[in-house]
Amino acid sequence: MVHLIQLPQIMDPRGNLTFLQNGVGCPFAVKRVFWTFNVPGGSVRGGRAYKTQQELIVAINGAFDVVVSESSGTKSRYRLDRGNVGLFLPSGTWRRMEAFSTNGIGLHLMSGLFDAGEYIRE
Repeated sequence: MVHLIQLPQIMDPRGNLTFLQNGVGCPFAVKRVFWTFNVPGGSVRGGRAYKTQQELIVAINGAFDVVVSESSGTKSRYRLDRGNVGLFLPSGTWRRMEAFSTNGIGLHLMSGLFDAGEYIRE
């Protein structure tokens, strides 16, 4: 089930720190990490699902929306705008990212290695 995950946060007057480590913050073992950045205004990223891989998306700078389409046809929109909140997407979840703010950066943690055959594009 798609859901938001509150990540550990250490608050400090000098600046906050959020972390992920084995068994803390992410519901799966991370095998690949990538990020999206410098996304032009009005652009859409993603537009796919993964056959078996799970994903955790975190806005580590700025903000953007993740639009999730359920198999029932229902769509949900999640605004990611805090570095200590991640959106968990189980395998088979169709998602796209849009409405990126200036300097929006999305960190994507994956349960598997890159495999183009893993993508569901339609």
